[in-house]
Amino acid sequence: MSKPVVSYFYDPDVGNYHYAPGHPMKPHRIRMTHSLIMNYGLYKNMQIYRPKPATKEEIKRFHADEYIDFLYRVTPDNMKTYAKQAAKFNVGDDCPVFDGLFDYCSLSTGGSLEGAARLNLGRCDIAVNWAGGLHHAKKSEASGFCYVNDIVLGILELLRYHKRVLYIDIDVHHGDGVEEAFYTTDRVMTVSFHKFGEFFPGTGDLRDIGASAGKYYALNFPLRDGIDDTTYQSVFEPVIQSVVDWYRPEVIVLQCGADSLAGDRLGRFNLSMQGHGQCVAFVKKIGLPVMLLGGGGYTIRNVCRTWTHETAVALGVQLDKNLPYCDYYEYFGPEYTLDVPASNMDNFNTPQYLNNVKARIYENLRHLQHAPSVQMQPVPYDADREDPARAAGDSADPDVRVPQAVRDEMRVHDQEMADDAVNHAGVAGRVYDTSFKDGADDEERMDVDEGAREPAAAAVGDAP
Repeated sequence: MSKPVVSYFYDPDVGNYHYAPGHPMKPHRIRMTHSLIMNYGLYKNMQIYRPKPATKEEIKRFHADEYIDFLYRVTPDNMKTYAKQAAKFNVGDDCPVFDGLFDYCSLSTGGSLEGAARLNLGRCDIAVNWAGGLHHAKKSEASGFCYVNDIVLGILELLRYHKRVLYIDIDVHHGDGVEEAFYTTDRVMTVSFHKFGEFFPGTGDLRDIGASAGKYYALNFPLRDGIDDTTYQSVFEPVIQSVVDWYRPEVIVLQCGADSLAGDRLGRFNLSMQGHGQCVAFVKKIGLPVMLLGGGGYTIRNVCRTWTHETAVALGVQLDKNLPYCDYYEYFGPEYTLDVPASNMDNFNTPQYLNNVKARIYENLRHLQHAPSVQMQPVPYDADREDPARAAGDSADPDVRVPQAVRDEMRVHDQEMADDAVNHAGVAGRVYDTSFKDGADDEERMDVDEGAREPAAAAVGDAP
């Protein structure tokens, strides 16, 4: 069996943003993950792209105009002027206003849109965007450290070419924003495995199954504290296999929230890195196009280890357990190994409880129409994504004149790595830069431990 074509999306600016002092969400974890991935040499086995940030218009395909206009304009300096709107849109403590807020949202969303575009056009088998997976954001509301729901926007892009999309969420928190967005349609099935009961966001009951045309197309598997690898796989694999057999999706989106790992600052599960990665391996084995996204994860060193491991799983590459030297090597001590072991915490998920939940899930699946039919329409032409003159790196027509403005964007970065295995192509009207092998400069690093200094300010001005 040939190895899959993997497209990996990363923008080095994503590590510049900082929510607030002491806030558990640290975008810098994406930069640290990327540094580890590059120093393991995984770039030799995949296509690496710097995606174009999502525009306001692209984001408004799901989110309300008023909400996105607010995110675009608000800054720490003028937030008092927007106090009423901030309260309306739930922007405050958990979801603070910080410098470059909209630009950060654009970067994380751009990778998911681009991954969906490449999957649509058959240019990759697996798309990876660890900066994405922000599953709590609602149409007109920020929630759970999430402002823009890149997952919903990516799925909407996938639905332009695919009849049915399966969304799987292994974050410790319920994927409420994605479920809510597709609660009344049968074209997207959402399946979430999450901690339930006096735990954020408080949704994801077993009885929440969708409504209207989407009834029985939302599946929730509520779990208790302390679930371990063996117990998790005993429910994850049979449930997902049954869903695939009944629903017959054409593409899968897997949210790989790493707060379900043992020892997470905000999580209560007990999964090891290997157990978490086994979910990725199982979904990959199904053989459908897959988009892998990030999500939660608040013990930073473990997040980086796990997403690096899962990148290797996607590629079919075995990594050395001893970490290579990288820009953030000191943060992985004292073990300096690619491993997140489980702890000895109690597992409150009894076999009887899990079997009862599985029985209810299977009962709900029996109500499904096998592979609901969809009358597909001709896909509208999207000039921003599909203009052959702008997709100059991917088999563009040599007879098509490329505008000078586009040629100006097709520049080679001074630090461009020269490895022939790295694909420098663009897709769907976006131009990429693969010049971030070595991560950030020393002055841009941020101590990830509590009380560390703040990172360098984002290299963008305040939104107007």
